[in-house]
Amino acid sequence: MLELGLHHTLRILREAPPGFYLDGENLGEILMPRRYITPGLALGDEVEVFVYRDSEERLVATTETPYATVGQFAGLEVIKADSRLGAFLDWGLAKDLLLPMAEQERKVKQGEVVVVYIFVDPQSERIVATTRLDDHLSSGPSPYEEGQKVQLMIAGETPLGYKAIIEGTHWGLLYRTDLGVELKMGHQAEGYIRTIRPDGKIDLSLDTAGRGRVPPLAQQIVKALEEGKGFLPFDDNSPVEAIRERFGVSKKAFKQALGLLYRDRKIRFAQGGIEAAK
Repeated sequence: MLELGLHHTLRILREAPPGFYLDGENLGEILMPRRYITPGLALGDEVEVFVYRDSEERLVATTETPYATVGQFAGLEVIKADSRLGAFLDWGLAKDLLLPMAEQERKVKQGEVVVVYIFVDPQSERIVATTRLDDHLSSGPSPYEEGQKVQLMIAGETPLGYKAIIEGTHWGLLYRTDLGVELKMGHQAEGYIRTIRPDGKIDLSLDTAGRGRVPPLAQQIVKALEEGKGFLPFDDNSPVEAIRERFGVSKKAFKQALGLLYRDRKIRFAQGGIEAAK
């Protein structure tokens, strides 16, 4: 069954002045406006499209790709905030995505990035967004194991750190003391299940747990030294942001790896970085 707000491969049925009409199966014929028609497309061909409603609430098909589809979470920018209708979000399509006032956990402002869940409103049959994320995340037991690598999306902030959505299913927490760097709403990253507490709450890390992360990171540093012809402009005093961007780890983990390499006499500290020991 064809569903609104998802990608589908549909067959071209007929041509009219506005464009091609596609076989929308249970949704009927769906217009693909002429501006999306590429040379070579003909009647009977199949085309991959995203199905949604245009500004006049008509079903249309587009070859454009939205930043997220129905059933997904996404960090989207607020293009316009209207005190009556709600907010309009940029989701990569010609028509902005509506975040109704009733679906705002707090009033959003123009220019900010908010994390939303996208769904089809059963009453209006329109694709809309909500910031009431708890309604779309599980509070039950998680399927994850400690140490497991997972995909995270930063979706909130607390005095302790950042709330992250784990694989689109559960909440987890990244502790500020483990990060040393600020994270932005909607930021996506690979992380790890650090601890699953007795109450079911999940603590997260952006690094592999414990000392087991150090040897692989040390090898990564050695490889970077080889690529840099024996010199790497990173050391104990490098900014946390630079370390995170270059190696994807915390400064604490980086310093532990440097300590291991130094003890093994594989590196020495030099001005502005480290050198391979000769």
